[in-house]
Amino acid sequence: MLAAAGSLVAAIWAALHVRTVLLAAVVFLFLSDYFRSRRPKNFPPGPRCLPFVGNIFQMNFKQPHLAVQQVGREEGAWLCPDLILNCWICDFRDCVELVKKYGNVISLDFGIMSSVIISSLPLIKEAFTNLDENFMSRPIFPLQKHIFNENGLIFSRGQTWKEQRRFALMTLRNFGLGKKSLEQRMQEESRHLVEAIEEEGGQPFDPHFKINNAVSNIICSITFGERFEYHDRQFQKLLRLLDEAMCLGTSLMVHFYNIFPRIMKHLPGRHQRIIATWGKLKSHISDIVDNHRKDWNPDEPRDFIDAFLKEMTKYPDKTTTSFNEESLICSTLDLFLAGTETTSTTLRWALLYMALNPEVQEKVQAEIDRVIGQEKQPSLADRDSMPYTNAVVHEVLRMGNIIPLNVPREVTVDTTLAGFHLPKGTLVQTNLTALHMDPKEWATPDIFNPEHFLENGQFKKRESFLPFSMGKRACPGEQLARSELFIFFTALVQKFTFKPPVNEQLSLKFRVGITISPVSYCLCAVPRL
Repeated sequence: MLAAAGSLVAAIWAALHVRTVLLAAVVFLFLSDYFRSRRPKNFPPGPRCLPFVGNIFQMNFKQPHLAVQQVGREEGAWLCPDLILNCWICDFRDCVELVKKYGNVISLDFGIMSSVIISSLPLIKEAFTNLDENFMSRPIFPLQKHIFNENGLIFSRGQTWKEQRRFALMTLRNFGLGKKSLEQRMQEESRHLVEAIEEEGGQPFDPHFKINNAVSNIICSITFGERFEYHDRQFQKLLRLLDEAMCLGTSLMVHFYNIFPRIMKHLPGRHQRIIATWGKLKSHISDIVDNHRKDWNPDEPRDFIDAFLKEMTKYPDKTTTSFNEESLICSTLDLFLAGTETTSTTLRWALLYMALNPEVQEKVQAEIDRVIGQEKQPSLADRDSMPYTNAVVHEVLRMGNIIPLNVPREVTVDTTLAGFHLPKGTLVQTNLTALHMDPKEWATPDIFNPEHFLENGQFKKRESFLPFSMGKRACPGEQLARSELFIFFTALVQKFTFKPPVNEQLSLKFRVGITISPVSYCLCAVPRL
């Protein structure tokens, strides 16, 4: 009987053509993908998706298309980040058409990820204020999970996020955040940066890693308990690794890894390089932690790492808490990354905008001379007396717009927003650019204009200005970043006039990565007499 059944199966198999089997397999896969990825009822509208890859091939990766308007550094070019904080460029006309067609709540799919992008201020406030508990989580992408495994501050969620954020904020305050002592460290570091730039003698130079080093030293004084000289080779290597990690994530291969992780982990490509780069960064942090242990005194914590090591001793059973070795490494790396990259990138945009807008730079210098003078160091107490300088810093944040769609969030429970149904697990991003470039809100949205933040000569806060996001998952380092930007920027423009090199034209071209940063440029820092 069994033999007869086996012969029958063999005969049927022999009768089938290989192409028929393949066709059946393809049909099965397409049908399974259709039923798996079918959008729920009353889901936000968006362009049609391809099977398996969603909307990913509707983008040109030289000018990728994400249907969300962004300010262009070049005529007609607009910026968009992807769903894992990468950034793409899309054509303004296409974006406007999609927003016009689908409205302020747009759905886009990328492989297994269903995403929704919110564009209007009332909806952003509704989501992140009134419904904040429903948008508290972070999505977990396969590549990110491979590298961080839901540890750290930026992409952790649930109890891990609550524990780590609470501890980080408490520790940052204990080591100076919001206190005069940390401001004094900023002032001291600004002196070091001024001296390093003076060594260039007014000749063309690239300010990238000098600024990175200076800004990073502030967070390093809190996390590592020390600052690093600008000629420290090991620290420069660490900064360059971080810079490499920032730009590697824009690869198409990274997107494919997040769609097909089981296949892509066996294939070569830039996704393997980014995994290796993050591995080196984690290894470097691990070495610093090991060095701390050699002379660690739990009764006298010197920095964030010491405080974390002490906290770990309170939980002998590491399975009940997020205070463990891996979390220490990831949280420290998150603080180092966030405390270095965003502020230093904004300062690089600031110097570039000053060199390209000499009339603005002259007004800032006139205000500095009037309020502070040439000898006194800038302090946070001066900020309220310097509305124009404060407005310039805010305009750099608006135009630089370095994380245009903000850090993504994930819906924790089925939610209704603007009449649309967002199922649990939907990825949500906020279109900050729509706020920062709205012609209804800004007189000249695509032009660098500090007057956007001035009214009758006084500084004016703008509701449609959210570079640090809002709600409980807003940037925890906002206060630190604002303080650093004011002190470093004011100290630099107090001492130097920034100009393009002779016979060279600076541009606002940018590099896409985890942040929108200017491409490498050289300028002249001419000492002021």
